[in-house]
Amino acid sequence: MIYKEEPSKRNLNFIEAIVEQDLKEGKNGGRIQTRFPPEPNGYLHIGHAKAICLDFGIAEKYGGICNLRFDDTNPLKEDVEYVDSIMEDIQWLGFQWKNVYYASDYFQKLWDLAVFFIKKELAYVDEQSAEIIAKQKGTPTIPGIESPYRNRPVEENLELFYKMSSGEIPEGAMVLRAKIDMSSPNMHMRDPIMYRIITSHPHHRTGWKWKVYPMYDFAHGQCDYFEGVTHSLCTLEFEVHRPLYDWFIDQYQDSDYRPRQIEFNRLNLTYTILSKRKLLQLVQEGLVNGWDDPRMPTLCGLRRRGYTPEAIRNFINKIGYTKFDALNDIGLLEYSARENLNKIATRVSAVLYPVKLIITNYPDNEIEILQTPNNPEDPSAGTREIIFSKELYIEQDDFMENAPKNYFRLTPGQEVRLKSAYIVKCTGCKKNEKGEIVEVYCEYDPNTKSGMPESNRKVKGTIHWVSVAHSLSAEVRLYDRLFRVENPSEEEGDFRELLNPDSLKILTGCKVETFLQYAKPLDHFQFQRIGYFTVDMDATPENLIFNRTVSLKDSWAKEQKKK
Repeated sequence: MIYKEEPSKRNLNFIEAIVEQDLKEGKNGGRIQTRFPPEPNGYLHIGHAKAICLDFGIAEKYGGICNLRFDDTNPLKEDVEYVDSIMEDIQWLGFQWKNVYYASDYFQKLWDLAVFFIKKELAYVDEQSAEIIAKQKGTPTIPGIESPYRNRPVEENLELFYKMSSGEIPEGAMVLRAKIDMSSPNMHMRDPIMYRIITSHPHHRTGWKWKVYPMYDFAHGQCDYFEGVTHSLCTLEFEVHRPLYDWFIDQYQDSDYRPRQIEFNRLNLTYTILSKRKLLQLVQEGLVNGWDDPRMPTLCGLRRRGYTPEAIRNFINKIGYTKFDALNDIGLLEYSARENLNKIATRVSAVLYPVKLIITNYPDNEIEILQTPNNPEDPSAGTREIIFSKELYIEQDDFMENAPKNYFRLTPGQEVRLKSAYIVKCTGCKKNEKGEIVEVYCEYDPNTKSGMPESNRKVKGTIHWVSVAHSLSAEVRLYDRLFRVENPSEEEGDFRELLNPDSLKILTGCKVETFLQYAKPLDHFQFQRIGYFTVDMDATPENLIFNRTVSLKDSWAKEQKKK
């Protein structure tokens, strides 16, 4: 056993406590082996990240291994596109599997095991429709009705199963069921289906070779057993499946080894839907711009929005693992993003709603090279050069002609500091025929440049800026929460009617400093006084596009309190 730290010295979650007890008792020869078993029928989302962090984290913490296994037992829904994306997302999160397996690797072995079950009179072929089988199962308080085919002779079951497997039987005409207990209070034990026929679609790995495919409950536990998994970690909805998981293994187990299923609470997030079916619907109906739309809770969507692997892992660490389902506040995920990005993001100037600021007493053709810190939180990040000139862009909101008393930005007669530059005093403005502000005027004090003695003069406001002649145009996409209600999964009616109409606002003609011209996709920046942004995947030096990851502060919570 590699891990030797005393449990008493640390706070353990309940799964870690179980693992340490198993190690103490010498179960499975002191081995720790986990697996992350996604079905390749969609893209991974933030909920899967919780399972990934647990599966890989447990293995890493206790000196074991974690394998990646694709539960690819349903060719109707699965695709190699999803396989590739899942691998990419796991590695992006910062984890690496020991081996890659597929449930389809074991199709022959699972089929042989099904034959074994038939020969042991533990399985039978049922010719009834899915509707009748479901009806016969009864209710948790009313015993089910046994199938008229339940006591078929072994030879007949074998013959029919061979025909099912050879393609002689049409899809949906027969299934193979386990023979357990139709009166069990656990509905999953009432003769569950082990195999069904699928002949209408090829498998993404095996093509048309197989005509019958194992059901999840049969394939999953057996694959765990074949691979030597010691701790099969899954979410709480599988707790009622555990007796079936154990029953299958009990029928053929040939050693002291056995996998142990342990359930934990799944991740539920406010203002978010994590149903694969509904997420697919959003994509197919064009309600979002693909699986990697930055409003989506998919890992590729979060990545494109600018979330870092560290932020996601820190968030998951904060919410922890329990036996009780909870609705986690998306604000905590956003906080985790701010916390991480604050440490790593380069500070830059970007003006989203530009208006021209003219310094009337500054020389017409003069420019100055000023220094500004890249990240005040990280002195090692150094400084960079910015260009100052007579004509600047500032935010429209940073000027008000008739300002209230507590307004500390530009207004006639008031001083502000231009960040990393000078103190300026507003002298007036110019309006167009519509009464809109088109130019703001000010005078600068040449003795107040950052670093000079008079730069310490107290002024209440500091604003950001970019030089008109030394700035670039950019598109900025302001992303917000995809749904407008806290728990869309619990709302009645069509979930699509709950979409937030303001989840995306696209701004064009924004102005950013020239430093950003060669910023690469997924580079992280803090737009000073605005928020954290990342370069979009489609951006080029000629067409800059920035996605807002999160605002500097949680403005959403404040807005909700007003309602």
